[in-house]
Amino acid sequence: MLLTLTTTHEPATDLGYLLVKHPDRVQEFDLPTGTAHVFYPEATERRCTAALLVEVDPQRLGVGRRRAASTPETFTLGQYVNDRAYAASSLLSSALSTVFRSALRGVSRDRPELAGVAIPLSVRVPVLRCRGGAELAVRLFAPLGWVVTAAPLPLDEQHPEWGDSRYVDLRLTGTVRLADALNHLYVLLPVLDDAKHYWVAPDEIDKLLRAGAGWLADHPERALITRRYLAHRRALAGRAMARLAELRLADVPVPDDSVDEATGPAEGAAAADPRRASLAARRREAVLAALAASGARRVVDLGCGGGALLTGLLVDRRYTEVVGVDVSAQALTTAARRLRLDRLPQRQQDRVRLWQSALTYRDDRLRGFDAAVLMEVVEHLDPARLPALEDAVLGHARPGTLVVTTPNAEYNVRYEGLPAGRFRHPDHRFEWTRAEFAAWVDRVAAEHGYTATVSGVGDHDPELGHPTQLAVLTAVASRETTR
Repeated sequence: MLLTLTTTHEPATDLGYLLVKHPDRVQEFDLPTGTAHVFYPEATERRCTAALLVEVDPQRLGVGRRRAASTPETFTLGQYVNDRAYAASSLLSSALSTVFRSALRGVSRDRPELAGVAIPLSVRVPVLRCRGGAELAVRLFAPLGWVVTAAPLPLDEQHPEWGDSRYVDLRLTGTVRLADALNHLYVLLPVLDDAKHYWVAPDEIDKLLRAGAGWLADHPERALITRRYLAHRRALAGRAMARLAELRLADVPVPDDSVDEATGPAEGAAAADPRRASLAARRREAVLAALAASGARRVVDLGCGGGALLTGLLVDRRYTEVVGVDVSAQALTTAARRLRLDRLPQRQQDRVRLWQSALTYRDDRLRGFDAAVLMEVVEHLDPARLPALEDAVLGHARPGTLVVTTPNAEYNVRYEGLPAGRFRHPDHRFEWTRAEFAAWVDRVAAEHGYTATVSGVGDHDPELGHPTQLAVLTAVASRETTR
């Protein structure tokens, strides 16, 4: 069975650093069911392809089959007469986890920055057993940002009247992190095959959630994925779905704020003059200015994502303690790389910390900070979860100052290419008008003992206001008591 990964990100040979496999070598890896080979059919500065070829040993497969409860080859010679040698399946998924272990975790010692960047990738699995047909492959991969081509393979090219086989030639193209691509394949190849070839134990739930971090909880086919990945074991699938539901309730996903909202440049003037700072950069500058004006020295960035704001805080010596908080472990890993925590002097490392926490639950660690930031966070929550956020942040953590930014929905008509009624980011649950944001700020400030001011970020439109709304809430001294 064969899988190829191709990139045109220059220099394309950096793919070897990401996979930790040298392009000039053919490498072999022993597997429980055979042998895996990694080689590069092409490796130039402009285009590089890595191939994973898995040879299945029928004798070893037979040992695994006797242990497994879900294998499809149940007749006497099943371990010898089957499609395992050439059709991608859970065996290929297992090989991915063994051969590309570091790449699956998003770790690259030689190219740490590149490991966190989305690059152009093409994936091909020429023979994939696909129970559910080509349409199911599209349903599983397309929501993850892939352009999917799943061409059914004929039973016999010499006899087209016999129709299609149960196999497809799968091709995926997209701009994604290599680690994300590998984790998509690790989970979804056995889901499409729908036949695991090893015993499915309870720890498979943890493997599924780890590989599905950041995408599985919101996938429209998460129930089918979970059921098939766990070999239709209802008890395990039920537990996995319950944990996914908890993640959906607790999650406050934040997009990479190094780019602006979905349609590209956020402001026409900025697009016309490339020397001008993007809206994302101007937003960070406005937040940093508000924090400086507050006199804060200990600051927590709630929903820090990849750590863009943390970088600005860390370089400013006025801040003696900087904390980044996010529910996503992957986001915190990205933030650590961005801050280069492992290379900072000890004195600098002592100033910054990264914590995993859900912002809709009370966390005693977040209490007592001079200032907190919710930058482009609130709009990622379902409206029904906002009261929990308000209680956790303003009621329990109670920072001296809270800085909040969120899109101005009225400004959306200025985005060329953004259809009417659509939000700026696909994960936004809502976007407030200026009146709605002001009303929310006034209400939460009054309920929790804060005063508030509302302003904007970005070029001002006389009719529509600023593209970003900004509020600064300051605690009233008489309410600063321990709850």
